[in-house]
Amino acid sequence: MNGYHAKSLPHHRGAAAWNVILGGQSPAQPLDEATTADFTVIGAGFAGLSAARRLKQLQPNAKVVVLDAGRVGEGAAGRNSGFMIDLPHDLASDNYSGPGNDRKLIDLNRRAIAFAKDAVETYQIKSDYFDPVGKVNGAASEAALAHNRSYSQHLTTLGEHSEELDAQQMTELTGSRHYLGGVYTPGTVMLQPAGYVRGLAAGLSGDGVEIYEDSPVLRFEKAGQSWEVVTPAGKVSTGRIILTVNGHLESFGIARGRLMQVFLYAVMTPELTADQLKSLGGQPRWGVTPSDPMGTTMRRIDTGQGGNRIITRTCATLRSGMRTKPGDLARAASVMQAKFEQRFPQMAGLKMEHEWAGHLCLTLNSVSYAHMIEEGVYSGCVQNGLGTARGTLTGISAAELACGVSSDISAFFNAEAAPKRLPPQPFREVGANAVLRWKEWRARVD
Repeated sequence: MNGYHAKSLPHHRGAAAWNVILGGQSPAQPLDEATTADFTVIGAGFAGLSAARRLKQLQPNAKVVVLDAGRVGEGAAGRNSGFMIDLPHDLASDNYSGPGNDRKLIDLNRRAIAFAKDAVETYQIKSDYFDPVGKVNGAASEAALAHNRSYSQHLTTLGEHSEELDAQQMTELTGSRHYLGGVYTPGTVMLQPAGYVRGLAAGLSGDGVEIYEDSPVLRFEKAGQSWEVVTPAGKVSTGRIILTVNGHLESFGIARGRLMQVFLYAVMTPELTADQLKSLGGQPRWGVTPSDPMGTTMRRIDTGQGGNRIITRTCATLRSGMRTKPGDLARAASVMQAKFEQRFPQMAGLKMEHEWAGHLCLTLNSVSYAHMIEEGVYSGCVQNGLGTARGTLTGISAAELACGVSSDISAFFNAEAAPKRLPPQPFREVGANAVLRWKEWRARVD
């Protein structure tokens, strides 16, 4: 093709609380002139910033420009739960131990974590924003306990360590008597996701990467031997383009009808008072994912990550237009308030300070879209709900492809099959949301 035009731009519902609790940012610097670059990265989340860093590793003297439609930390990178998970974590399975969860995926995820750890050390990102403390799969029902046992057995076959926690240990960890048990695994890093990406962006800027915020790409098209990338107030003449826009890849006419545009929802408490912390009990930092992927993720943070707060995350909707409906967040917030009070009855009635929707993208066959689209245009998109680790990997892969370099990371993604075609509308959205509501009901305790 000679050109790609954006049919829509990212739209977010609710504030990105991880970013808000960090405090103010310096004013955005939009692209407001014509410039040139060797590489232009579209998207400044985990994938885009990882791609920019990998480009500078491979070609230190290259000029790299990164464009983002909003602020760093305000998009999907600041709207997740902050779990950078090393172990298999298939959201389409009942207990994360699907057939694709093998040694290769673990090794790749650990490469992503090592890449991020190196960035933290190199750019002196606050260590609280990258905490290698592990996580727990919580179980609140007999079915969930069975899921955990199956998951632990699967990990054993892979030679991976896990530790079973009983109900008392779960209470000592979380302050909640809701859980019957849990499975602890040590390899997960708990991020302050907005803090990490903001620190990564600052470090890259110090390395000479030009990052422009509030600069949505309206189109990019072939212009002689180069590509021209156009924003509302500027343009970039560039040799190669890397798209790291996750599901918004479809906005540019790529992979249409093959990407599931899904939204997950979360709420965050205000900073807890000394009396509330005393009544809560438990440890100051922990993360609990549900044994059933459609259950409820809970996380507690402390002052080093933005205040003593609890985050609750659950509910999902598929919206093909990449925009939630006004009632989606309200419904999810009501569900999450009830989930919070179910776990912490001693804090019943506590009003949440923040509520938000986060956009993620999945494919039917759980593949990413990290390929050369055409000469000079590369994609590091589609993380299947695993944006922190998988996004880091797809960004690395896209950068390597753009530089003509091969590694086990780029070879893995380049060898993946194409995303399967989705059912036609309206069956896709109606059917998918009916299934999601059923799965949500089935996991109502977890």
